Amino acid sequence: MLADVHESGRISPVISSRHHPLVARFREAARGGAGTPLLLDGPHLVLEALGARIPLLDVAMSADAADTAEMTQIRRRVPSTQIVTSQVMDALSPTRTPAGVVALADRPASREEELFEGPAPLVIIAVDVQDPGNLGAILRTAEAAGASGVVATTGGADPMGWKAIRGSMGSVLRLPVLRVADADEALTIARRHRVRCAAAVRNGGESMDAADLTGPLAIVVGGEGSGLSEATIAASDLRVSIPMAPQVESLNVATSAALLLYEARRQRTRG
Repeated sequence: MLADVHESGRISPVISSRHHPLVARFREAARGGAGTPLLLDGPHLVLEALGARIPLLDVAMSADAADTAEMTQIRRRVPSTQIVTSQVMDALSPTRTPAGVVALADRPASREEELFEGPAPLVIIAVDVQDPGNLGAILRTAEAAGASGVVATTGGADPMGWKAIRGSMGSVLRLPVLRVADADEALTIARRHRVRCAAAVRNGGESMDAADLTGPLAIVVGGEGSGLSEATIAASDLRVSIPMAPQVESLNVATSAALLLYEARRQRTRG
């Protein structure tokens, strides 16, 4: 039996069985769903969670990766880290090529008010974005562009699912995120906080560089394929389109969100 020697001198066995209860907990988290903890894969995300002061429930590290600088830092900050064999790590990690450490963490809970703080909040509303990679990219860009929060509907990917967390590179652990039933609820919340809603449309809207994207604003983007419904577009305060060459029909939703967020940022910071 392999053994892990802690700094305290205490010796604990390395977990070598794929039937260990720890494996079941990680597999359940990988499936996702309401109430399941966050699944963090890789040292970067584990350290991001520690930096965001998100409580970690379980941390498991592969024995053959435990001596790198990042892993040593994690073990120092989380003395309860469990060392596992590479075969067990394969069972714990949801990825094809495990990064050597995984963790389960409490889901951070954001209050509605957090997204709309300040004199000119900038929120992105992602309506039924199905691909967790796209949603993760939106979350990452939102933080980078200085957005105050993200609203995601339950008809799309879970912003706290492991794929979205990975796509966000940890931004979802810091950025206020609210999950609501549908676009109607999202727009109702925005209006409650006196925020204008700008619907992103493929064509027929005001060009993003001409539209007024200053002041309290929520940029509304639709899911892959169908985009926003006519009802959601009609309920918004303005329509915004991204200038494109005639032969290009549309852009990826994460790319569209990024362009609109940075145009809003440009207008807010000019001068």
